[in-house]
Amino acid sequence: MIARRSRHCMGLAMILALLTINLFCCWAEAFDRAGWIKRGEKALNPFKKSLMGALVEGLEDGPEAAIEVCQIVAPEIAEEVSSAGVELGRTSHKLRNKDNAPRGWMQPLLEGYLGTPGKTDPEVVQLKDGGVGYVEPIFVKRMCLACHGSAISPGVSSLVDEYYPGDQARDFKEGDFRGLFWVEFTNALQGDALKIFRLTWCLTNHEKVCVLFP
Repeated sequence: MIARRSRHCMGLAMILALLTINLFCCWAEAFDRAGWIKRGEKALNPFKKSLMGALVEGLEDGPEAAIEVCQIVAPEIAEEVSSAGVELGRTSHKLRNKDNAPRGWMQPLLEGYLGTPGKTDPEVVQLKDGGVGYVEPIFVKRMCLACHGSAISPGVSSLVDEYYPGDQARDFKEGDFRGLFWVEFTNALQGDALKIFRLTWCLTNHEKVCVLFP
C-alpha cells in the first residue's frame, strides 16, 4: 500500500513538473523581451534628457546648485514623466538619497552589473504581479565628479552632509558604474498571458493554493 501511494505521488509530481515546464515555455514565448526593452528606452528618454539639461544648467551656477537639482528637480521630473501604469526613477548600490533605494526586483540586477564590469546592455525582467521591470546602467561622467568624486570641495561636502546624512555616493572615478535608471510597468501582462504567468509563478514557487483570478 505504501509503495503504491509512493508511486502515485511520484507520478503526480512528474505530471506537475511537466505542466510547469510547458506553462513556463508558453509564458516565455508570450513575453516580448525586445519589445519591452524598446518600451523601457522610450519611457526613460524624456526623463534622462530633462535631468541632464537641468544638471548642466545647475552646474553653470556651481556644484552646489547641481546638488539642489538632484534633491528637488530630479524627483519632480520623474513624477512628471511617469504616467498611469508606468513608474520610473534611479537607484544605486551607493545611495545618496535614501528615497532612491532599490526595490526588491532591482537588487539582483544591481548585483549583476557590479559583477560584470563594463556591461552596458539594458535588462528587462518579469515581475511577480504581472508587471515588467526595465533597467539600464548609469556610468559616472566627468561632470559628476564635483559632487561624487574623491576631491569634493568643503562647501559641496558640507551641503551634501546637510541634505543627505549617511551619504555613500562619493569616491567615484570617471567611468565607474553609478547605478541604474529604471522603469516599472505595472499590470503589463493582460488576459491569457497574465493567467499563464500567475499559474507558472505559483507552481515554480511551490504555492499551496494557485489562484488564476484574483
